Amino acid sequence: MTSLWKLSFTVPYEATETFSDVLEAAIWPEVLAVSTTEAEPGSSPLVKTASEWNEVEAHGLWRVEALYAEEPEEDAVRELIARAETQAGAKAEGVHVDPVPDEDWVTRSLEGLEPVRAGRFFVYGSHDAEKVPAGAIPLLVDAGQAFGTGHHETTAGCLEYVSELVRPGVPLNVLDIGTGTGVLAIAVTKLARVNVLASDIDPVAVEVTKANAKANGVGPFITALTAKGFGHPDLRARAPYDLIIANILARPLVSLAPAFRAHLRPGGTLILSGTLRTQENMVAGAMRMQGLKLVSRRPKGDWVTLRMEA
Repeated sequence: MTSLWKLSFTVPYEATETFSDVLEAAIWPEVLAVSTTEAEPGSSPLVKTASEWNEVEAHGLWRVEALYAEEPEEDAVRELIARAETQAGAKAEGVHVDPVPDEDWVTRSLEGLEPVRAGRFFVYGSHDAEKVPAGAIPLLVDAGQAFGTGHHETTAGCLEYVSELVRPGVPLNVLDIGTGTGVLAIAVTKLARVNVLASDIDPVAVEVTKANAKANGVGPFITALTAKGFGHPDLRARAPYDLIIANILARPLVSLAPAFRAHLRPGGTLILSGTLRTQENMVAGAMRMQGLKLVSRRPKGDWVTLRMEA
């Protein structure tokens, strides 16, 4: 029995947001969820634009997938794709619609996600509860609708820094921007038992964070809200922060550099990730221009996590 249908295609990285927005805004067919993932890494150098730090991220091709409760009509899909192509100035390749069988959906969300050890933390799904080793701090995060299960290099790098920097019993005012599944906020809370403010631009991620916080027994400690950057008044009201964690993407990190400096207390720590090694100088340079200094870096694969201080 099939109850879900998936539209899938690839586009250049810089066109993903436009295609996602068109699919999400369509009244018909009504989409349940849209996701974007890297399909082919980019190999060309970053392109400098008129702004010194606003560079175009060269991520190659990305796959856009949209889920529907019933099979979308071919003509409707064709019209949506054409509209997005016109707006983005880019072509979608490999467009196809496939059924997603009920019995495969949960399996697909869990396949390949083995438990991850990052510093003192052990990130696992509910299907691996029996594998939690003695002495590790368990973080229960099932694969789902939000980014950040600990399996990606950027999340693992942030977890390792949290493991090193956060000490039990030491009061901290903490902000987790781009919280995804809430795993980083949960990690801080489990270590220090402090209140953490977590935000994400995606309201689905905010709900996932709340559910994961509750599942990990730290629900009362974590406040999750929908916000773009520091646009929400609650984020500004709680400043200055002792620790800000931002696992997003290089371009948003650069644009937020002045806000990071304004909302971080003197001597405070900033953990940044979601940055490719080819983008490291761009991100670190933007932070240095705001008076933030690079303390250390943690490369993992093609990615790097940076530790900055005010």
